[in-house]
Amino acid sequence: MQYLAGTDSVHTTAALCDYLEGRATSDDAVTVVATVDETTAPQDAREALTVAPVRLAGVGSVETAVHEGSPESVLPAVADEIGADELLVGAYSGNPAATATVGSTTTALLEQTTRPVVVVPIPEL
Repeated sequence: MQYLAGTDSVHTTAALCDYLEGRATSDDAVTVVATVDETTAPQDAREALTVAPVRLAGVGSVETAVHEGSPESVLPAVADEIGADELLVGAYSGNPAATATVGSTTTALLEQTTRPVVVVPIPEL
């Protein structure tokens, strides 16, 4: 299985890895993508990607990449490029108290893609 995980922080990447640790095997591949736009600095994106190779050491292949652009435009394009079977994103609505909702980025992804999208809860710090 080919997983595509979209992240914007170390905390989100850790939550996505928690989800994958019980599912992804040595036969699977995971690509973790951080995007850089007006809301995410390049250093934050690079730091977000450092978690995955360590946490997912038992997975067959783990690749990371930083892409310029908004997550809702980059992630579907990368999913098409790599033939992702499943797209993973963190649940976040910009309001930590609103745990029952997802943010505008996740909503846009759900509206655009025909791939299964898993919205992973992000635990509070």
